[in-house]
Amino acid sequence: MAAKDDLGTRGEAMAARYLELAGLSIVDRNWRCPQGEIDLVAQDGTELVFVEVKTRSSVAFGHPLEAITASKLARLRRLAAAWCEAHPGNHDRIRIDAVGIIVPAVGDVEVDHLERVF
Repeated sequence: MAAKDDLGTRGEAMAARYLELAGLSIVDRNWRCPQGEIDLVAQDGTELVFVEVKTRSSVAFGHPLEAITASKLARLRRLAAAWCEAHPGNHDRIRIDAVGIIVPAVGDVEVDHLERVF
């Protein structure tokens, strides 16, 4: 399990760096509440972006973005509402994005960023 956790941690760091290079500012990482955890919260202009990151070492069991189910998206929506409630301010424009990362043992890392998945 430690290797999986390490891969996930590395993937979240890669996703944060990727988003920063794309012009987003990271606002929060690994925010937790009783309902679960949000991997990344970022600011993209006037939009607050809640980001789910999925990392895999291969596509042997499918692309990492395939692990984001409808129930997972519904939970992310509830988590986004909880984050906004815990962080008062102007949160009129929000979106939920997903970042899938493949980190093969050999070769280049692949990053796929999907905006507005929910």
